[in-house]
Amino acid sequence: MALPAPHLDDRRFQDLVDDAKRLVQRRCPEWTDHNVSDPGVTLIETFAYMVDQLLYRLNRVPDRHYVKFLDLLGVTPFPPAVASTDVTFWLSAPRSAPVVVPTGTHVSTVRAENVEPVTFETVRELTVPPCRLDRVLTVPAGGRPADRTAELGGADRIPAFADRPAAGDAVLFGLDGPVPDCVVLLDLDWSVAGRGVDPTNPPLVWEAWTDDGWVLCAVERDTTGALNRAGEVVLHVPAGHVASVIARQRAGWLRCRLLEPAAGQPFFHAPPRLGRAAAATVGGTVEACHAELIAAENLGASEGVPGQRFTVQRAPIVAAEGMVEIEVAAGDGWQRWSEVASFADSGPEDRHVCVDRAGGEISFGPAVRQPDGTVRRFGAVPPKGAMIRIPAYRTGGGRRGNVATHALTVLRDPVPFVSTVTNRAPATGGVDGESLAETSVRGPLTLRSRDRAVTAEDYEQLARQAAPEVLRVRCVPAGDGVAAVRVLVVPALGEHRDTEDDAARFAALRPREETLDRIRAFLDSRRCVGARVLVEPPFYQGVTVVAQVRARPRAAGSAADLRRRAVRALYDYLDPVRGGPDGTGWPFGRPVQSGELHAVLQRVDGVDLVEEVRLFGADPTTGDRGEAVQRLELDVSALAFSYGHQVRVTG
Repeated sequence: MALPAPHLDDRRFQDLVDDAKRLVQRRCPEWTDHNVSDPGVTLIETFAYMVDQLLYRLNRVPDRHYVKFLDLLGVTPFPPAVASTDVTFWLSAPRSAPVVVPTGTHVSTVRAENVEPVTFETVRELTVPPCRLDRVLTVPAGGRPADRTAELGGADRIPAFADRPAAGDAVLFGLDGPVPDCVVLLDLDWSVAGRGVDPTNPPLVWEAWTDDGWVLCAVERDTTGALNRAGEVVLHVPAGHVASVIARQRAGWLRCRLLEPAAGQPFFHAPPRLGRAAAATVGGTVEACHAELIAAENLGASEGVPGQRFTVQRAPIVAAEGMVEIEVAAGDGWQRWSEVASFADSGPEDRHVCVDRAGGEISFGPAVRQPDGTVRRFGAVPPKGAMIRIPAYRTGGGRRGNVATHALTVLRDPVPFVSTVTNRAPATGGVDGESLAETSVRGPLTLRSRDRAVTAEDYEQLARQAAPEVLRVRCVPAGDGVAAVRVLVVPALGEHRDTEDDAARFAALRPREETLDRIRAFLDSRRCVGARVLVEPPFYQGVTVVAQVRARPRAAGSAADLRRRAVRALYDYLDPVRGGPDGTGWPFGRPVQSGELHAVLQRVDGVDLVEEVRLFGADPTTGDRGEAVQRLELDVSALAFSYGHQVRVTG
């Protein structure tokens, strides 16, 4: 896409006439007739017309020249990046036949006043097969599994663990088949025997067997009170769930395993006993993205000449799986043409195209006259009259797609036997397309790096080129005396963050493995010989602020409202994505000081006086908190992360 040129002077004819009339009122107050019939106004309009022509010429230099030079170098804006998340489709009731959610099913946010809903589209087909419980095994720590299926429903209940429960004891539930990406409901009848354990914090985990071994299952709901009463356990089974043979029984295995209790965590004094068990699939999870799939779009007919350009109807092109392919009609079928970065290495018979994703433009190879007078073609030319089409592409994207948890609740395309839909995690990765100012800054950096990573700025620039969907990139040394660099990547997050769910916010700050692998592969072919590149998330230093503020007399709202505003201000300021003094994310390595947090709280509407501010370092993974300090130092590879702020309101 050609870069839009800025206007050095954006005044037009009518603006110049209006300016001249205002000057007339100040300089010649006796001139009172400003109608178009007045000869003086006619002169003003004549000169305004002439000046307008001069401004038209002026707006062609010099910034326009700069933009055209960038076009000459092949620098084009990055297209928008697409936000994505996993959405869960819940069945109205367990079914005896598989339920299929087709590819391209649309889900969206709730329509609000004057705000269009944000629509996502599933990227693959989801099948929710039925399942039933086939086997139940118990496995003591370090022991052999025992099949207890025949004892279910008998007079004596089955002890889930050893007589003296220990870390590593497990009870296994075998389904009649694997249920990858599905939601499984286990209906379990436990007796009150597992005494001693805290029902809200039991030392146990649920896992599923995959090709990579046992993988943790997310627990949606557990009403068994830590296996002490009849209830339901709803599990989200991971995508790699497969059938396996355990104790000579083949099944899709799920297990509940005891963990080593943490310090002060109550443990089981006796094994819980199982009297009855059943299983059913009640939903499934599939990835969805904030983009629309366009299939088999005709671009037009070839004119049979080099350098042809075609534009798709729904620019920009985003979320392409690998390179874009173009099809050209040939005989009874379609001939595939592949995308290349440039035509520099293309021969006259190579079926290559270049794709400008931001502008949605498809370019075929040109013909260039050589110094000896011959003409060389860089890429083949489609035959005259041949129809050209693009098999599939996605369009959409942007920061608007970074919706919050449980925001996608509207099923736009009804699916039989599906009642509700939701997203259990916020959507991430949505970034707006690159602006002219950002492209103008990137142009000289691209020319300087020459597609080679030497300096820290080169690594950062190339990482953004490999993954435009990331929001922040920072390159730092890996350590003293080590020939390695660390490229720290921060993903784009949603605009609306839930301050009560710190664990979900922390998990969302880790980029997708696919994004990290893409950056690694891109930098590996461009690094210096002998240099080692580590691509990873930064270290997030948890920061907990405990403060006491005094409310302004007769301030609007309650103390609870003031507390929420104060906590919101702390979360906004100590934010790795949009926090910091300038609102572009907390600076890498910048220390956190209690004095600046005092100022942040003082600016909150309704606060009369900030009486006390205490600052604590925290571990977001364990929740452990250190001693109160006035200044919290951060490493050069670290960012501040808000964790569990507490604000007390007095007065």
